[in-house]
Amino acid sequence: MSWFGWFHKQKPGLDAAQQQRLEQLPTPGALGDGSLRSQRWVVVDLETSGLNLNRDQVLSIGAVVIEDGAVDFSQLFERTLQRTDTKLSPSVLIHGLGPSAIAAGSDPAEALLDFMAFVGDSPLLAFHAPFDQHMLGRALKDSLGYRLAHPFLDVADLAPLLCPDATLREAGLDDWLNHFQLQVGERHHASADALVTAELMLILFSRARQQQIDTPHALQERLAQWKRRQQAPSF
Repeated sequence: MSWFGWFHKQKPGLDAAQQQRLEQLPTPGALGDGSLRSQRWVVVDLETSGLNLNRDQVLSIGAVVIEDGAVDFSQLFERTLQRTDTKLSPSVLIHGLGPSAIAAGSDPAEALLDFMAFVGDSPLLAFHAPFDQHMLGRALKDSLGYRLAHPFLDVADLAPLLCPDATLREAGLDDWLNHFQLQVGERHHASADALVTAELMLILFSRARQQQIDTPHALQERLAQWKRRQQAPSF
């Protein structure tokens, strides 16, 4: 039984099989001192019903894996969650998630269990990660009673950290894709956005190694130092 098996009573709405799956999810660990290349990373993107952190809901999850220095196309994840009682904002239509697609989606508990089994104990990467981390964490708590504790690094911060000569400030994902002249076949779709974020991250991992940032722990530490400098008051 995992660390939270004794702590959480069965979540109302979970059947015995779902509860067993929940208790068998691996415990995430801290980022280690192995090589960046050997670490398995999960790049995730969410589509949500809106941008309100406390009211809106996760509608779809897309994720890809970076391992051995490349995107592993044998490890892809995509689920649409069934949200029959969710009011959809007009922006949702940009993602191709109309009411019929949402109504035909997977049971949220099953989809989230599938996703966390896919993640395993791997760290997560996302562009503008605080939003995805909050929304995913809330969905997991609401549907499963699960506390998200995985390391979660923000590609939007890693890019300017590792590319200080770029003249981009507060840049979006499209800005960085254009900067590196990455070809994008599709955007504003969870799995497609996760893939292009992973392609950007491969470039950033290469930049990290050039700067003698060779381990996941070192990358996390360098990012924390950079963020403290960014937040320090200027005189």
